[in-house]
Amino acid sequence: MWTTVTLRGRQTVKEEFTDDFQLAAPQSCRHQLTMAKVFRSPARHGYAVEVSPFIPNRVACAASQYYGIAGCGSLLVLDQTEAGVSLVRSWEWGDGLFDVAWSEANEHVLVAGGGDGSLTLWDTANHSAPLRVVKEHTQEVYAVDWSQTRGENLVVSGSWDHTAKVWDPALSRSLCTLRGHEGVIYSTIWSPHIPGCFASASGDGTLRIWDVKGAACRLAVPAHKTEILSCDWCKYDQNVVATGSVDCTVCVWDLRNVRQPVNQLQGHTYAIRRVKFSPFSQTVLASCSYDFSVRFWDYSRNQPLLDTVEHHSEFVCGLDFNLHVPGQVVDCSWDETVKFYTPACLSAAP
Repeated sequence: MWTTVTLRGRQTVKEEFTDDFQLAAPQSCRHQLTMAKVFRSPARHGYAVEVSPFIPNRVACAASQYYGIAGCGSLLVLDQTEAGVSLVRSWEWGDGLFDVAWSEANEHVLVAGGGDGSLTLWDTANHSAPLRVVKEHTQEVYAVDWSQTRGENLVVSGSWDHTAKVWDPALSRSLCTLRGHEGVIYSTIWSPHIPGCFASASGDGTLRIWDVKGAACRLAVPAHKTEILSCDWCKYDQNVVATGSVDCTVCVWDLRNVRQPVNQLQGHTYAIRRVKFSPFSQTVLASCSYDFSVRFWDYSRNQPLLDTVEHHSEFVCGLDFNLHVPGQVVDCSWDETVKFYTPACLSAAP
């Protein structure tokens, strides 16, 4: 059955599948992709998704009421099944939730960043309250990430208060507060290669690389002339980082020479909300945008754009690759959906 839905003044056509799931309409994508499995979260607008590092079919989603401007937030844990997507657990929070990260040491534990300046620690075995709540940031926490390097178990958070904080895994206290950005911090991502090192992206237009042990910024890159909303590390090269900006471009940087980017990826028509490197291919990455699209790139090519997927009717804010299923991607949008799919350009990828 086809229905026309008006969302914030924009009309979109959707194909309804079941009461809980929606199949993406085939003509809504520029290039063919495998049929999406969709979870619908009424009145909750998706901000971030992350695939579990332990459970291949499990995803966490941080979502907010009223587009994150007011109201409460929801933390959703979803499982992809043969039939579609099922809700494993959900928790409500008194303010918007803007980012989520799974523990790299415990398959049941995850951390979320909130609009009230909080970090909340949750356990999927605990149905009611968070394990821990800390409020050291004075404004919204827009970014959280859990360290991935061996012998290290740390959380990093980035806030609108212009600071990044590093925490022990129980969130018992912050270990250090890092200052230097002159704008909102939108993204904080641990290096998958170098212990005690993370990158941050800010509204001040800089990408910064931080050394936790020295509690210092080791490199500041004037990466864009406008706000940078996201950054990510290449999974195969410790010197390569990507940034996504309000200027509609993704820039790929070699940290050994930051006078100019290795490549500047152009094609989005509105701000880029998130960038993610593929865990399976060194030079492949994805970006999602306020232009309602997700784009896939190979920055080593002269024509780097591989694919454009347009299956949302609102801002696409969350994006992740499935570490366990080559080619599979998960995204979430302000259109109240979380989607699991494989774009055509990745369907045959190793």
